[in-house]
Formats: sequence, C-alpha cells, structure tokens
Amino acid sequence: MNTDVTVALAIGAMVVLVAAIALRVADRAGLPSLLLYLALGIALGEGGAGVQFEDFSLTQTLGVAALVVILAEGGLTTRWGDVRRAVGPGLTLATVGVVVSVGVTAAITVWLLEFSWGYALLLAAVISSTDAAAVFATLRRLPLPRRMAASLEAESGLNDAPAILLVAVLAEQLTGGETHAWWVTALEIVGELLGGTIVGLLIGFGGVQLLRRSALPLSGFYPLATLALCVLAFSSADLLHTSGFVAVYLCGLVLGNAKLPHRSASIGFAEGMASLAQIGLFVLLGLLVSPGRLDDAVGPALLVGGALLLVARPLSVVVSLVWFRFPWAQQIFISWAGLRGAVPIVLATFPLTAQVPGAAFVFDTVFVLVVVFTLVQGWSLPWVARRLGIATPLTPRDVAVESTTLDELDADLMQMTVPPRSRLHGVYLPELRLPADAAVVLIVRDGRSFVPDHTTRFMRGDQALLVSARRSRPEAERRLRAVSRAGRLASWRGETGSATELD
Repeated sequence: MNTDVTVALAIGAMVVLVAAIALRVADRAGLPSLLLYLALGIALGEGGAGVQFEDFSLTQTLGVAALVVILAEGGLTTRWGDVRRAVGPGLTLATVGVVVSVGVTAAITVWLLEFSWGYALLLAAVISSTDAAAVFATLRRLPLPRRMAASLEAESGLNDAPAILLVAVLAEQLTGGETHAWWVTALEIVGELLGGTIVGLLIGFGGVQLLRRSALPLSGFYPLATLALCVLAFSSADLLHTSGFVAVYLCGLVLGNAKLPHRSASIGFAEGMASLAQIGLFVLLGLLVSPGRLDDAVGPALLVGGALLLVARPLSVVVSLVWFRFPWAQQIFISWAGLRGAVPIVLATFPLTAQVPGAAFVFDTVFVLVVVFTLVQGWSLPWVARRLGIATPLTPRDVAVESTTLDELDADLMQMTVPPRSRLHGVYLPELRLPADAAVVLIVRDGRSFVPDHTTRFMRGDQALLVSARRSRPEAERRLRAVSRAGRLASWRGETGSATELD
C-alpha cells in the first residue's frame, strides 16, 4: 500500500477529530469555530509544523466545492415559511446591497490608503459577500425575529454570485483582459441570478418527484441522493453559465421543505457534510496563509474593515431595506450581522490564480480582516440583540432526530424555553389549550427531567419538548405566543398570538 496515502488518511482523520473537539471548546468559550479551524491550519502550515502548501488553484477549487455543500445544507435546513417573507429583502441585500457596499468601501479605501480605483474596487468586491457558513451557524443559535434572520440567510445564500462575477471582471481588467461597460456587467449579474434560479427550482422540484417515486434499496441512499441533486443543480447551472451558487441553495430549499422519504436523515447527513466541508475549508485556508506577511496587512485590514462595518454595510442595508419596513433596531442588527468568513478568503484566491499584481497583499488583508472582525462581531451578536431589544420572547426550535419516525407520522419535534418575563409562568399545561394533535412531552427544570401531566405548571427557565402534527404546528405556535404574551386568559384579552414584525 502507498505509504503517502496512509499518512494522508491518518492526518486527515486526526484533523477532523481535533476540529470536532475544537467545536465543543468554541461553543463553551463563545468563540466562532472557524477561528479555531483557521488556527489549526496555521499550526500545521509553514509557521508551525512546517507543511508547505501554496497551491492557490487547488484551494480555489476545493473552496468552491466546500461552499456548494455548505449552501446545500443551508437550503435544506431553511423553512420555506420563514423565507417566503424574506425573499425580497434577501435578494435586494444580495444585489443592490453588494453594489453599494463595494462602491462605498472602495471610495473610502482610495481616500484613506491612496490605492488605485481598480485595486480598491477589487479588494471591496472580495469582502462584499457575507459568508453562508458563518451566518447559518451563528444566527440559528440566537432567538431572533424569523423574518430578519431569514433575510440574512437568504442574502448569504444569494450574494456569492454577484460578488464572484464582480471579482472576476475586476481581476480581468487589472490583468489587461477584455473589459465591458458597467451596464453589461449588471445585465450579466441579473442573467446569472435568473438562470441559476430557474435551474435550481427545476432540479429541486424534479428531484422531489424522483425521490418520492423511487424505492431505493437502502435508506442510506436517500441522504446521498438528496445531496447529489443539490450538487447537480450547481454543476448544471455553472455549465450553462448561470449562477451555480443560487441554484444549489434554491434546490436545497425545495428539497428540504418537501415531504420526502427519510427527510430527517437526509438533513442530518447534509449538516454533517457541511460541518466537514467547513473544517476542511478553514484548515486549508489556514495552511495557505503565510504568517510572516500578515504584519504588513494589519493596518490596511483594520481601516478597510472599519469602513465596511461602520459605513458601507449600514448604508447598503438602509438603501436595500427602505421599501420593506424593517424597524430601525432590526436594520442596525442586520448591519452588524453581515458576517465575513470563508467566502471572502476563497474569493481572495481568484486574483491570485489570475496573477493580478498585488494579489498576495489582497489575500493577506482579507485574511486579517476576516479573523479580526469575526472575533468582534461573533462575540457581540447576542449582546447587540439584547441591547436592541429584538430577541424574540418565545421561539420554538426544530429538534433533529436520527430516526425517520417523525417523518412517517408527519410530525415535528420542537424545543422551547420559557423566558424570564413570559406570562407562561404559572400556567397549567391544560390551560395552554394546544391542538389535540400537539403535546408537551418532556420538561427540564433545574437540571432535572420529567414527563408532565395535567397538574404540571410552567416555570420561568423551563425547557420543554413539544411534539405536534405538522399541519397543526402553526396553530400550536400561535397559542404558545398568545399565552406567553397575555397569560392563560389570552383569548379573552383579544390576543391571538399572530406573528408580528418581531417574529
């Protein structure tokens, strides 16, 4: 057997195991996990264990492949009910917002650092795209208004296409290639988005029919087939010169919201593959960086990042959301929550591959920017949400299970926590008057678990598991919101529990 292959497999297995442990450490410490993965890559690289790796083309290829898996998982785990109200804001942030962000960031970069306009626009385009992995992983842990969170998720799933096209166009211009008028580039972006949308939806709906009518010999084939359909959507759209990233996200969205065999297992498999893709991507990017060059990039990274975070991003959010009536508190949070992660670093490899003069400085600047501002934003998001008063008072969350029993029963398993100021405190379970096919099946109080009965009352801080038939879930959530807001006499007080701008 080839010894090199054996060693590579051993190293890969150790990296995955260490990264899995690091994820637990990151959760407890409140650190974004991507920073630990980057640190692991740097420790293995030329500044640590001495592994020499400078293959920018391979990094770009593997980075795109990892982003495909991450976006597929994002689509599969997103509820259509949330996205439906966020399509307009998400799409506007992903297009108009990117243009405004690039323009403002480039102008400030030219002013402060005296870069040429072409170089400043390239740097701004590279950092303009929010990162799907960072957004999905961070926001889904916070009790945020669903429409706002879904808008951020939709933006991160859709804004890669215009950002990549802008980077490619600007890199071509800086290397003396063929140039086009601005309106031609704008039409190309619109065409790529529309084409990717069509391809993604067609393959998504076609895949639903295929999986429903196919009796696969092993249940384990269904998760593989589901993820394969998402990858097929990306490759098909890309071969048609449309946006593969839009296609894979929308294909995953269609498949994830359809009634498919072994749906829970498919989503769990996609989540595991996305985590593996994130680990591999961040470790690879850490390997690629040269720590000795980063000192020169710290100053420019802080200036450009500050311009993006404090000026360009807020302006792009205001311009993009002016028609959608978002409260100012939510607009401020959306501005602060434009997380950067692997996507800008992967985009920074495009100029390197195209041999743009000064591309190494762009890569180093983007790397430092991502690390610093991920630390700043990642730690502060829960605090910002509390200070702005936008944390939702009651947020039942889906609970992933390994078996397919709930799918076969057409049911959902949810988890909720009784907030400190909720009027659920002291309410007996029968007083909730949940639908007949919904029930609270387990309560955890002060670290002790028990099965409730008709004499059980909710207490502040209780964590509860609820099982509901899928058709009755909206009614059950409305009743929980109503009682949380107005107490056991919510109906008498005219409280219906309907979703508001904060939901």
